[in-house]
Amino acid sequence: MSRFHVRPEAVSGTRVAFDAQESRHLTRVLRLGVGAVVEALDGAGGVLTVRIERVGPRGAEGTVLAREEAASESPCRLVLAQGIPKGEKMEGIIRMATELGVARIVPLATARAVVRMEPRRAAARVARWQRVAKEAAKQSGRGVIPEIAQPMSLVPWLAQGGPFGLLVCLWEGATEPLRPLLPPPPCPHATLVVGPEGGLGDDEADALRQAGAICGRLGPRILRTETAGPVGLALLQSRYGDLAGGTA
Repeated sequence: MSRFHVRPEAVSGTRVAFDAQESRHLTRVLRLGVGAVVEALDGAGGVLTVRIERVGPRGAEGTVLAREEAASESPCRLVLAQGIPKGEKMEGIIRMATELGVARIVPLATARAVVRMEPRRAAARVARWQRVAKEAAKQSGRGVIPEIAQPMSLVPWLAQGGPFGLLVCLWEGATEPLRPLLPPPPCPHATLVVGPEGGLGDDEADALRQAGAICGRLGPRILRTETAGPVGLALLQSRYGDLAGGTA
């Protein structure tokens, strides 16, 4: 069955409105019309079975035939605070993080980051990243689209006070491996911090530790930033979430 995303506010009772982008995909790409039955992920964890009732220039509308909770969300709410890398690496990180069940992604400006994002460009970049998250959520069958936060510097982000849940930092300067430092499950909320290509500075690692972060290494090898985040998320999901069948 074809799958689409709708915003929570687009669902009113048994009526569903598809936005212009999803309507174009429905009618022009898949060539579906009135009477077709599709799945709609409502962005709030629900999977709707919808029959298309109207297709017009302003979009498509349908009737909800059934609703069930998506079984694709982790019992551990994961947040990725990612140092902004250069080029298009962030898009790949967002795709993989979404597939791994992350709930929110915070792009961080750090001391060693190569990219210096100008405020006037930030809004367009975040909108692009949000579209990437939406497509990855659709592909992976998630009922929730991860939120892409506005970029901000690491220290002000820490000063906001979270809540972070279990705060974890992957830092190449750490002397101990991360896994033995992690507390036993359950863990309902965790935040993973990953630096950009140049890594995190000593002052930034100190600020994270003062905020209560566990700083550790993933192993004897230094990973690229676009590898470290997904690997760290997979480690947390396997310990606290639903990767590999549960929280054991």
